[in-house]
Amino acid sequence: MGDLADLADLADLADLARSVPSESTQQAVGYPSLFLLVVFGSLVPVVPTGAVVSSAAVVAIHQTAPPLSLLVVFGVASLAAFSGDVMLYWLGRRGVRSKNGSRWLERIHDHAAPERLDQAQARLDEHGVAVLVLSRLVPAGRIPVMLACLLARWPLRRFARGAGPAALAWAVTYQLIGILGGSLFPEPWEGVAAAVVLTVVISTTPAVWRRVRRRTAEDARSEAAG
Repeated sequence: MGDLADLADLADLADLARSVPSESTQQAVGYPSLFLLVVFGSLVPVVPTGAVVSSAAVVAIHQTAPPLSLLVVFGVASLAAFSGDVMLYWLGRRGVRSKNGSRWLERIHDHAAPERLDQAQARLDEHGVAVLVLSRLVPAGRIPVMLACLLARWPLRRFARGAGPAALAWAVTYQLIGILGGSLFPEPWEGVAAAVVLTVVISTTPAVWRRVRRRTAEDARSEAAG
C-alpha cells in the first residue's frame, strides 16, 4: 500500500511538473506578445487590438491565479496602448513640423474621415482633454481626435495627460468583454472566439451604420434631384 501511495504521489508531482512549465511558458510568451501587438496596432490602426486584449483576458481567467493574471493583462495592455498612442503622436508631430510632411501623418490622415475630423475638432475646442479620453472608447474615434490634437498643435505633454486615462479606460473595457466571454464558456478557445466576435461587432457596427446612413442620404438626394 505504501508503494502504491508513493507511486500516486510521484504521479501527482509529475502532473504538476508538466502543468507549471506550460503556464509559465504561456505567460512568458503571451505578455510580451500582448504588449507588442497592442503597440503595433496603435501605430498601424489595422490590428484589432481590442480583440487581442479581450482574448488575453479570456486566457487569464482559465489560469491558476485569475486575479493576478487579469491584473497583469490590464497593466500590460494599458502601458502598451499609452506607449503606442504617444509614439504615434510624436511621429505625427514630426510630420506637422516638417516641410514635406511625414508618412505617419499621412497615414493618420487617411484613417480619419473629413466629417469625423470636423466633429473631433469642434468637440476638442469645446471639451479639451475629456474628448481625448473618450475617443479611445469610441470605435474609430481615436484617430480623428489625435489628428485634431495635431492640427491644434497640442504639445506632447498635454496629449499624454489625456492618453494615460484613455488607455486605462480602454484596457478595462475590452478586458471586461474578455471576462464576459470567458465566463460564459468552459473552454478557453470558445471564450476567445466569443470575445473576438463581440469586439469585431462593436468596432464595425458604427462604421456600417454611418455607411448605410450616407448611402440612404445619397439615394434620397438622387430621388429629389430626379
